[in-house]
Amino acid sequence: MSIRTKSILLILLILVADQSFKIWIKTTMVIGDEKHIFGNWFILHFIENNGMAFGMEMGGKAGKLILSLFRILASAAIGWYIFYLIKSKAHPGLILAVSAIFAGAVGNIIDSACYGIIFSESFYEPAVLFPPDGGYSSFLHGRVVDMLYFPIIDSTWPAWSPIRPGQSFVFFRPVFNLADSSVTVGVFIIILFQKRFFKQAD
Repeated sequence: MSIRTKSILLILLILVADQSFKIWIKTTMVIGDEKHIFGNWFILHFIENNGMAFGMEMGGKAGKLILSLFRILASAAIGWYIFYLIKSKAHPGLILAVSAIFAGAVGNIIDSACYGIIFSESFYEPAVLFPPDGGYSSFLHGRVVDMLYFPIIDSTWPAWSPIRPGQSFVFFRPVFNLADSSVTVGVFIIILFQKRFFKQAD
């Protein structure tokens, strides 16, 4: 199997898994709902955000539009880079890592571009796919679905702590999705194996 085929299959696998999971969450849960998978350490916690990875925000409709357009341009650049790496016979690990980043970026673009059109709101009841009255927003103004929550440590800062004494401390606090994970894993693999990946270029 050629590296080009492996890259395409990896991208498709991540996209199908990401979108299937998000659609299931949207159509079976209401925003704020939780399902405890592994005690209090692994929770499906349904939220939506207008911004970047791990629930970070970029305010307003203008900010949302700018972010969506930036994502599309960045994904196009990453897609071109994958083509360049394959043509240049780069290390297969680098090609697959960049492919994972590309798939994650596209996964969240699909939410931003399409979910506002194809889904109803999820505030009071699970969303309806292709509602007869139309979706909750317009093209490029959809919200990204997040659900993976790992509050492995849920405690409070000690009273003597110079940082937020007596206040809540949760690790890991961000809620994210499979697309975010794909991007993060791809970046970490490139960082960990950069000497091996870029040895040929040197």
